[in-house]
Amino acid sequence: MPACHVTISTDHASKYLQQLCKHFAHKVDVNYDKEAGFAALPPGPCTLKASATELYIYCQSDKTNALPISRSIVETHLVKFAWRENLTIIWQDCPDLEEQKKEAQHG
Repeated sequence: MPACHVTISTDHASKYLQQLCKHFAHKVDVNYDKEAGFAALPPGPCTLKASATELYIYCQSDKTNALPISRSIVETHLVKFAWRENLTIIWQDCPDLEEQKKEAQHG
């Protein structure tokens, strides 16, 4: 399943995790506490984790072309909530493990 992730340095990781999840809860199923969250976004699920200095976000989708939509949803809202900070947000694509397994079997 296509996926991407980002690790963002911030002293307000828990605050942003909670703000994102609380906001997303108006439209989708969400579970969260101060350290971890899950949002069932329409393009695919996103998992969030907060430490004292970092916010980690992992998004999945059944379709590769839906990942940019997930990234945009999360990033747009995060930038609004974190307007006091100049966050560095650089998404990384994750290897598609299912595709790698298929290639290994046929390769």
